[in-house]
Amino acid sequence: MFDRQALKIALESGGELDFAALSASHASLFSVAELHISPAVLQAMAELIIAIESVIALPAYQQRVLLAAPASAQKPLAARSVFFGYDFHLAEAGPRLIEINTNAGGGLLNTRLLMAHGEHAAAQKIEQAFVDMFREEWRLMRGDAPLKRIAIVDEHPANQYLAPEFELFRQLFEANGIAAVVADPGEFSRDGNRLLHRGEVIDLVYNRLTDFSLDAAVNADLRAIFDADGVVVTPHPRAHALYADKRNLMLLSDEAALIEIGVPEATRKVLLAGIPRTVAVKADEGERFWAERKRWFFKIATGFGSRAAYRGDKLTKRVFEEILQGGYIAQEIVPPSEHSVVVEDESQLMKADIRAFVYQGAVQMFVARLYQGQTTNFRTPGGGFAPVFPA
Repeated sequence: MFDRQALKIALESGGELDFAALSASHASLFSVAELHISPAVLQAMAELIIAIESVIALPAYQQRVLLAAPASAQKPLAARSVFFGYDFHLAEAGPRLIEINTNAGGGLLNTRLLMAHGEHAAAQKIEQAFVDMFREEWRLMRGDAPLKRIAIVDEHPANQYLAPEFELFRQLFEANGIAAVVADPGEFSRDGNRLLHRGEVIDLVYNRLTDFSLDAAVNADLRAIFDADGVVVTPHPRAHALYADKRNLMLLSDEAALIEIGVPEATRKVLLAGIPRTVAVKADEGERFWAERKRWFFKIATGFGSRAAYRGDKLTKRVFEEILQGGYIAQEIVPPSEHSVVVEDESQLMKADIRAFVYQGAVQMFVARLYQGQTTNFRTPGGGFAPVFPA
């Protein structure tokens, strides 16, 4: 049962966040609802994640997808990258993967939401796992050297919708003996192959940027030092290229391609059952795509979140002509599940995306994002993040 006062305490415990101000500015960040999903469905999602991870580990898969990847993604790295987000819709026949993210937001916000539902011990265990995850990323790259300072990095971080989470991470790192700052990449300076923030050396960057390849001019110093192995960056560009480029879903949902790269039959069955068919949108097939548009969800291959994403049945001819100019994939539509949520004493139906936060192939936490409309938007009254519990 949701306890608003408990959420206030959980968010304000570090002394820097104001729950009243957050509730006004982010009215639909947290839902009072909770979702109960059968253990069999949760297990099916976990098994699909394991299957995907096994394919991504194949040299033949990596060779193929890295052909289209930027230069910053070409160098192999020991670090695995933090906060993979596997996003699902729950179909009648089972869960279906919609996309994979490599800098998924909301992990720490959702542990605090768990506290508001009375799950303090579970939340604290997950938060410790988050800290251990960053330490493991550091160990993989630097061995036994001490991790002293982390920078949580995004462009104009104070203006980002999930800025409250940046502050929560800063507090969490500090509470575990790691100095931490929230920084815009323009605040960095370079001292040889050392990354500095206000004169202090940054050991590890927790990367929340949507410049996944670090090619933007503002990230030039960060990119140069990353290329020289002067700073650990997580998530890093290679992880995005291997996991989150939406073109990869075309390979992962194509049986012939999976056979060609040596994926075992049992793994292929799991992938093809759990990943909607995804194809490239080609201009010379425009008439076919337009005729079949109600079947497809169109997404820009290099985009993120709900940007440049369109349900085919909602498309205008003008937008469709833009899609045909290139850079889009089409994914078979899997409608999200719907759940009854009480909003101001009235029951309303909300759609749900289910996100699995994953590290090294293991699920750390399942959460839901409740919404109305085409995509998750954190604007639906009564919607927002909601915890997921086994039914």
